[in-house]
Amino acid sequence: MNDFTSRMLDNVATVLVGKEDVTRLALAGILAGGHLLLEDAPGTGKTMLARALAVSLGLTFKRVQFTPDLLPSDVTGVSVYRDGRFEFVPGPIFTGVLLADEINRATPKTQSALLEAMGEGQVTENGVTHRLAPPFVVIATQNPVEHEGTFRLPEAQLDRFLLKLSVGYPSEAEEASMLGRLQERHPIDDLRSVSGAEELLAIRAGIRAIHVSDELRAYVAGLTARTRAHADLLLGAGPRASLALQAVAQALAWMDGRPFVIPDDVKRAAPGILAHRLVLRTEARLRGVRPEAVVTDVLASTSVPVEATPTGA
Repeated sequence: MNDFTSRMLDNVATVLVGKEDVTRLALAGILAGGHLLLEDAPGTGKTMLARALAVSLGLTFKRVQFTPDLLPSDVTGVSVYRDGRFEFVPGPIFTGVLLADEINRATPKTQSALLEAMGEGQVTENGVTHRLAPPFVVIATQNPVEHEGTFRLPEAQLDRFLLKLSVGYPSEAEEASMLGRLQERHPIDDLRSVSGAEELLAIRAGIRAIHVSDELRAYVAGLTARTRAHADLLLGAGPRASLALQAVAQALAWMDGRPFVIPDDVKRAAPGILAHRLVLRTEARLRGVRPEAVVTDVLASTSVPVEATPTGA
């Protein structure tokens, strides 16, 4: 584990107890240049993870509570008439980290307002394109339990999220430790940054140089191809999933201090990258099949490349 990773994990751990695995994957997604979808029950720490990552990375942070009456312009911004001309007033999307809280409570029209920003790093309003300053990260949350008053995210929107993660409940010991920490004051109030935007952008550039062998590229392509042929799936993962698998695997390798990717990096990244991109057949849903189980099956049935450590690594 390199110094940057240690600094980040230790800093976030002062706020979230026992969540190193999900924090590591979330950080890998951000380092890979992607956006995150956190899906879990209320009170598990989704919002706190987003805030802790934003503060630790030294990025500006804005939160938008997504509701049915939220308009696209409430997120992206709007042109107003001032002094004889129209002037664009930027919305909360112009930030380093945007927390789209309970994203599935907004209408599809408002959800789609994020597509251009997430995919191209820009907002087009009234025919004029406004660039978002990098780094720009969307961290969205949703509650999988409540369905009343929600709008399911379409496949195109889900595909824009590099990773879909679950924070999970703490153990009894971790929950008892959390009660002690939060008794008088929440640690998020005292959290300080341990990095900055310039360092993050430099790291992203370095991660793209992490070595990926031809055998591992074939392994990644084989995993996504198997989802497209799986009997339980109506729709498998597309090429964007393959690009995401390679990018997050490179980030995980860099975080571990390796200049090359190994199959375990791909395996660690696969569930969070593939599951939310899969569409089950009706009969599979009726049998209780879960996309996560399909990913497990695909990983188990795909041959893992065996290769020597790259020369000079």
